[in-house]
Amino acid sequence: MDFLVLCHLRWNFVFQRPQHLMTRCAKSNRVFFWEEPIFDTDTAFLDLRTVEPHLHVAVPHLPERLSAEEICTVQEWLLAKLTEENAIKDPVLWYYTPMACQFSRRQRALAVVYDCMDELSAFRGAPPGLQAAERELFSRADLVFTGGNSLYQSKKRQHPSIHCFPSSIDRDFFQAARHISTDVEEQAEIPHPRLGYCGVIDERMDVNLVDAIAEARPDWHIVMLGPVVKIDPADLPRRRNIHYLGAKEYRALPSYMAGWDVGLLPFALNESTRFISPTKTPEYLAAGLPVVSTPIADVVEPYGTKRLVEVAGSATDFLGAVERLIPLRNDQTRLRRTDQYLSRISWDLTWGRMSRLVDQVATPKRRTTMNQSTGLGTMAGAD
Repeated sequence: MDFLVLCHLRWNFVFQRPQHLMTRCAKSNRVFFWEEPIFDTDTAFLDLRTVEPHLHVAVPHLPERLSAEEICTVQEWLLAKLTEENAIKDPVLWYYTPMACQFSRRQRALAVVYDCMDELSAFRGAPPGLQAAERELFSRADLVFTGGNSLYQSKKRQHPSIHCFPSSIDRDFFQAARHISTDVEEQAEIPHPRLGYCGVIDERMDVNLVDAIAEARPDWHIVMLGPVVKIDPADLPRRRNIHYLGAKEYRALPSYMAGWDVGLLPFALNESTRFISPTKTPEYLAAGLPVVSTPIADVVEPYGTKRLVEVAGSATDFLGAVERLIPLRNDQTRLRRTDQYLSRISWDLTWGRMSRLVDQVATPKRRTTMNQSTGLGTMAGAD
């Protein structure tokens, strides 16, 4: 099958849920990953590049100063051109952003899937009309997946076939961190104890908490990996024991984590974090790190209740939790308990379950389409 994926995230931004799932999808299907437009040209065109065998990233380049209606019309034309030139017929339409409904309504599909990984309407800079677009997508979708349990609880009454698939893990990849003894040159001179964070640094980050930790314990050093977006870098806390190392390639992450003593999830408690399911939680754990988090719902359950992660609701509690966990960096009892839990989850398992659900929806439609194309009628597909 062909998969046409419509996403609000850049493929080369941060390697997260869409990338994990679609690299697995592309092992047995063609995948066309459609990004949001870039406004940098006089004449509209589509940049199509191959990032892996059978996985192609499509980036629409549009002129500036187009109206919202023109942006929709031009993207609809570019999408039709993409499907025609690449013989994409009746793909699985896989949405990460409901806003893409505006230019893809006419696209025929074997199945329509909405992988709802975040409550995008709660994020800073959310486009107007997002909630209305999501209602439309719910009405069109055959399947809805959610990126965590709290999001599932919020959406479960809005669609008859909605399924919870929380953030998962590429276990072997991150467990390699446990066997890396050579420190990354960039952080080799940073003293221990090191507290590490890896991910996007945006409005979801509790910058006051990070500052409070650094101020209270000047002997602890906080390593921050990831791009800074949607907030002014000048608003980030600046102290000699806070180290912003910028965005890193996904393949480099275990090498950085190998040199940390504790993994941090210092998220603010606000509308933009109400439904998040941080991918870094199982990744830190697989790397062997003890983890401290603010009380994010999808971290509290299951990780907090299973005593895999320390949950702290204040700066004082956060400091105490880190203090307790630093000596447990290599505690074998903790690691065995972690590994027992992680053995039951993986992105491979997640994709396998998702793809089976997609097949259940798409196969009858594909059978009908094949029968119609051969003129045999629907009875030809009967078992």
